[in-house]
Amino acid sequence: MNKNENKSNSIIGKFVLGIILGIIVILFIASTTIVPAGHTGVKVTLGKVSSDMYTEGFHLKAPFVTRVVDISNKIQKYESDADAVSKDLQSVSSIIAVNYRIASTSSASVYQNIGLDYENVLIAPAIQEGMKAISSQYTAEELITRRTEVGEGVKTFLNEKLNSYGVFIEKFNIVNFDFSALFNQAIEEKTAAEQNLLKVKTEQEQEIVKANAEAEKKKIAAEAEANKILTEANAQAEANRKIEESLSEKVLKYKIVENWDGVYPKVISDGSFMFNIGEVE
Repeated sequence: MNKNENKSNSIIGKFVLGIILGIIVILFIASTTIVPAGHTGVKVTLGKVSSDMYTEGFHLKAPFVTRVVDISNKIQKYESDADAVSKDLQSVSSIIAVNYRIASTSSASVYQNIGLDYENVLIAPAIQEGMKAISSQYTAEELITRRTEVGEGVKTFLNEKLNSYGVFIEKFNIVNFDFSALFNQAIEEKTAAEQNLLKVKTEQEQEIVKANAEAEKKKIAAEAEANKILTEANAQAEANRKIEESLSEKVLKYKIVENWDGVYPKVISDGSFMFNIGEVE
């Protein structure tokens, strides 16, 4: 009997010890928390948000009465559709992408005043408002050609709107713009007209270049021909000059004698009177 009682007491003792160890483990788990990297731990004690927050890492807390809500302070991405009206009253649908972060020092305030659904409660409405406000300052065509400027304008608007809540816009991208079918058709027609105009202008410029090249070619040929004629004339004049210089009186007399056939001339003249010797004979 004593043996059975000892066995029963041993079992009860182990059971009680297990319960005590279990309670200790539960108390340990309930009194500790680990805040992930890039997060801030917001302490909520009996429903009250404390301004004293936990940084990332291991921490002790009051068990059962204090819970910790992790708020990410990393850069997060949010995508949304936005509708607006341009300066020239064109309906504009756009897809936007926003990179934002929550300041660690504002984590408790964001949770207390907005909650965990801060994207839908705070960021999304601000984006819609910003797109409407900035798009109304540009025509539909300018929204396309000056997209970067429009994006910077919306980013500035959002920061002015959200920074006081502890939300900071790191990057704002307009992924795509879409307009009404009528406006898209007008853009296509305008683009086609500009391309045709550019084609005609290019062809005209090519014709002008070709004509200028042909004229330059003829000019060069004419100048070459003129230079050739001038060179030949100069050469002939030089030859004549040399011949004239070489024709002295003695040479002329020698040539006359050399070429005389022995027959006296039939006509003689002194410049004022001509006399035919043949008639006298």
